[in-house]
Order: sequence, then C-alpha cells, then structure tokens
Amino acid sequence: MIRVSNLSKSYSMGNIEVNALKGIDLHIPKNQFIAIMGPSGSGKSTLMNILGCLDQPTKGNYLLSEQEVSTLNDDQLAAVRNRSIGFVFQTFNLQARRSALENVMLPLRFSNCSKKEARERAINMLMCVGLGDRFHHRPSEMSGGQRQRVAIARALINNPAIILADEPTGNLDSKTSDEIMQLFHQLHNEGQTVVVVTHEDDIAQHAQRVVILKDGLILEERMHAYSYC
Repeated sequence: MIRVSNLSKSYSMGNIEVNALKGIDLHIPKNQFIAIMGPSGSGKSTLMNILGCLDQPTKGNYLLSEQEVSTLNDDQLAAVRNRSIGFVFQTFNLQARRSALENVMLPLRFSNCSKKEARERAINMLMCVGLGDRFHHRPSEMSGGQRQRVAIARALINNPAIILADEPTGNLDSKTSDEIMQLFHQLHNEGQTVVVVTHEDDIAQHAQRVVILKDGLILEERMHAYSYC
C-alpha cells in the first residue's frame, strides 16, 4: 500500500537549513491501522504531508498503491489525493455555511457522478458514521464529535485507498475521542487502511502498530495486540 525509501525533506528558515526527515524507510501494508507519534519537531507532520501528497520529498522514493508519487507535479499530486486519500483533520475543516450533507458531497464536485448520485452517496456515508439524523445541520449546530464524524464521512466519500488522520481527536474530550477512535476501528475492520498522526499515547494505543519519530528519524516501532470487534 505505502512504501517509502530513504525519504528526506529539507527546507530553509532564513539562513538555516532544517532537515525535517533524514532518510525514512517505512512500509504500511494494506488494511493496517498505524499510529505515527513524536514530539513537536520530530518530523511527523512533514511525513504526514508527504504521505498525503501535500508535499514532495527532497530525496527518496514514495510508492502509493505501486505508483511512484515522489516525482509527480502539482496537478498529478492533486489527482492522486482526490482518488486515493481521505483526510481527517484536528480542526474538522468543514464549511460553516453548508449542511453536513453538502460538506460530505464537496469532494464529488470534480467527479463524473450526477448530483443525485452524489447526494445518495453522501447520505449513505453519513448513515455509516451514525449521523442519519443530522443531514441538514450546519457545523455550528453540531457537537465536536458530530463535526468530526462529518469530516470522516467526507474523507470516505471517494472510497479512498487510505485514510490519513492528523490529530483527529485533538479538539475533543476523552469520551468523544474514544468514540471517534472506535469509528476508526470499525473502518479498519471493514478493510480500510488508517494512518493516525498523534502526540497522545492513549490514542496511539488504539492502533495495531505504532511508529515513533524523533529528530527526523524512526526511533522505535511497536506492535499491539489487536482484538477489537
């Protein structure tokens, strides 16, 4: 599913060159639930951006579903993002004036499906995440957990190969955080590949596998017993 080899990323801050990633090797098989952890400055956000085709490495290779994406141009990267990756963010990134249904339909604007089909797919996704009674509510009319469920439904609408979640519980209380992680478990059990970036150990405990970064390198990996049903 995902394979990166000798992945490095450098950028300049004034006269200083920052080496955010220093030769990462990482393989994420299809249908794995993985958490990427690390303190601020460890490189986890940089790695997330590259895995999500939001940025390109300075050097190294990135294979996503057997396609080399590290050398693609911006338009090609956008096509890969739309086709293969579903994003879930800490801040939800919902459009305030649109309903839950309209927010979930947004990624389908650039697809070939009709408005009727887009609506039907969005309704189905909202029902899958437990929001069958919130189709017409705007973000301001929903709780944080409900807004994150809308964001997850939006991420799933194009049937992506992988879900990338960046601190998806960062703005939620502990009970709601657990509910969102149980939803990720459900998606994983249904065959979805899930990558969660987090700095919270209790969130990482939900994953099958944890990769810990420090100073742009993989410091440690560990596997968890996984018995969620």
